[in-house]
Amino acid sequence: VADSAAVTATEILVVVAAVLIASLTQAVAGFGFGLLSVPIMTLAIEPKLAVVVSTLMAIFTTSWQAWHGRAHADRTLVKRMTVGAYLGMPLGLWVFVVISDNALRLALGAAVLIAVVLLATRINLHHVGPVLDVGAGFVSGVLNTSVSTNGPPLVFVLQARQLPPDRFRGTIAAVFAFSNMASLTLFIAAGKVTREGLVLAAIAVPVMLCGQWAGLPLRRHFDPERFRRLVLGLLCVAAISTIVAALA
Repeated sequence: VADSAAVTATEILVVVAAVLIASLTQAVAGFGFGLLSVPIMTLAIEPKLAVVVSTLMAIFTTSWQAWHGRAHADRTLVKRMTVGAYLGMPLGLWVFVVISDNALRLALGAAVLIAVVLLATRINLHHVGPVLDVGAGFVSGVLNTSVSTNGPPLVFVLQARQLPPDRFRGTIAAVFAFSNMASLTLFIAAGKVTREGLVLAAIAVPVMLCGQWAGLPLRRHFDPERFRRLVLGLLCVAAISTIVAALA
């Protein structure tokens, strides 16, 4: 594990806020942890550090959700998407290693805005073959190890296949869990997990657990369409803030 400078109070506050918002969203919607947490965290910490911290945190949320929803997961879709993700991760790690912080911010902002468009699109791809699932997994893998926003391709395809909510959450949680374990292994092998990242993740774990605890009971109280619009709005704000920070 590489050395890094001590964390500051500002970094801790921003990371904690990002994790709370993202964990609540993840608990209610089944996705959105990386999409929301990374752009918010980059307001105080470097993008590459934010990606690693998000991955460290997501290990806990996605593994727990995958176990909790294992009975509802579509195992065939999980296998296809996970294989695709594993194929895409090395390319994403290469992008993560070679591009600059500002370029990564721009890429992150653009990826989130594209995600908003994909998530807002309502189409039916129920009858498309398995290549769609593997392809979505591949793009998800590239995004996972480069900008930690691996959800949009998976969400887009699972929504287009018209999965019911429980099956959607169980399936995507399983893919997330397998993907995050592999991406963290790659980050460790590449020497990108720093002491600062470990400290920030450790501090934020209780906040993440609180967000999960508070978010799960809210599922039955949220109107799905209203919550969907709220998430898309938050994503737009996060993406624009990230792009502005990159251009400043």
